Amino acid sequence: MKTYCLLARTVAFFFVAGMIACKKNDALVQSIPGTPTAVAARTLLAGGDVAVPVSWYQLELKLIKETPGFSPPVAARAIAYTGITLREAVLGGMNGAPSLAGQLNGLRRLPAPEWGKRYNWVIAGNSAMARIIRNLFPNASSENLGLVAQLESDNLQAHADSCSPEVVSRSILYGQSIANAIYQWSASDGGKDGYLNNFPTDYIPPVGPGYWVPTPPLFQRAMLPYWGKNRPIVKFTASDSANIPPPAFSTDTASAFYKAAYFVYRKGQTLTPEETLIAQYWADGGGTFTPPGHLIALTTQLVTEQQLSLGQAANLFAQVGIGLNDAGILCWKYKYRYNLVRPISYIRSRIDSSWAPLIGTPPFPSYTSGHASFTSATGNILAARFGSGFSFTDKQKVPEGFAPRSFSSFSQMINEASISRVYGGIHYEYDSETGKLTAKSLAQRILSLNY
Repeated sequence: MKTYCLLARTVAFFFVAGMIACKKNDALVQSIPGTPTAVAARTLLAGGDVAVPVSWYQLELKLIKETPGFSPPVAARAIAYTGITLREAVLGGMNGAPSLAGQLNGLRRLPAPEWGKRYNWVIAGNSAMARIIRNLFPNASSENLGLVAQLESDNLQAHADSCSPEVVSRSILYGQSIANAIYQWSASDGGKDGYLNNFPTDYIPPVGPGYWVPTPPLFQRAMLPYWGKNRPIVKFTASDSANIPPPAFSTDTASAFYKAAYFVYRKGQTLTPEETLIAQYWADGGGTFTPPGHLIALTTQLVTEQQLSLGQAANLFAQVGIGLNDAGILCWKYKYRYNLVRPISYIRSRIDSSWAPLIGTPPFPSYTSGHASFTSATGNILAARFGSGFSFTDKQKVPEGFAPRSFSSFSQMINEASISRVYGGIHYEYDSETGKLTAKSLAQRILSLNY
């Protein structure tokens, strides 16, 4: 996709401008702490344009880690609106692709570029992502807000030489107008202030056999009990409406429920080194980039490695973001409809009072699995873009000391991430199976939109 503003240039100008942009892009990517220089190099080889959204997602992952309140569903929401903003800001350079306005739930109209005027779509995307990220992370530290300002400036400098000051100014203002409109739309979805109140004190969980209770060691209140009531970005259908129940609760040793809990119990006692590694690899608990962050990080890696154009990348980022957000809402809808007891509570009361899971149990009901939901939504969207038999290596946990992890398909990744929570001792198998199933259906509906 052509992003430069002038209609004709000499070969010499392209060469010089490209060298300048590469030097500036290399500087801007390295300015973010922890950014791998290898990723920067691959991005520049892809042509440079995609370096801008990739740099913003890398910074957003840092914000997710370091900004209070960005639990997995809250992080997924931020990722989603960031991707939609990018996609709509660069739409004018996508060869007549339609807007998502009118296709997404409640998104009616967005600002349009001025007819017959030139724009630099990379600059528009940069200003849009800067504006939406500031809005989505209002409680970020002053240091991290400074990084947002610096990245916006660095990206602009890397591309401003390619067109006139008038085009630069017009592109900046257009990107900001898109971000403002997307943020205004997002503010009515029910999740705007989720980061401020992950554990609402007015929620009283149901009491009785089989119901969730706070779990050791922290015994925290229920996290985000109202999140399932948020407006999804793509409308849920009747088949999404929390109508696949878990097995009936029972303490009978012959029951399906007891057998599922006993499987978790025995698996925790017989984990192989590989199963232990899988549980730890996918944990992505507190203080990390979260499971949604892991998946958008993988998406940025694949966008870079496969040398997607800016338009292709913008479409994919929007699709994955929508999938993550809506998978979180759908999963949380299930969680607080069924309020299912966690394995640790059942096992300690019915099987072995001294048993402990490998991974700490998060503070919300068991059914369905968030990991399975997030990974299935993302994996099915990535498979639609790259192919069901696409082989890849996830390198996103290398900074945490893990070796890169290779997969022969996205289905293998989905299955591994899902079963990891059973290995970790915090989910029953049917939590993961239903999460995979419902999120796959969700991904298919997201992919059916007109891009």
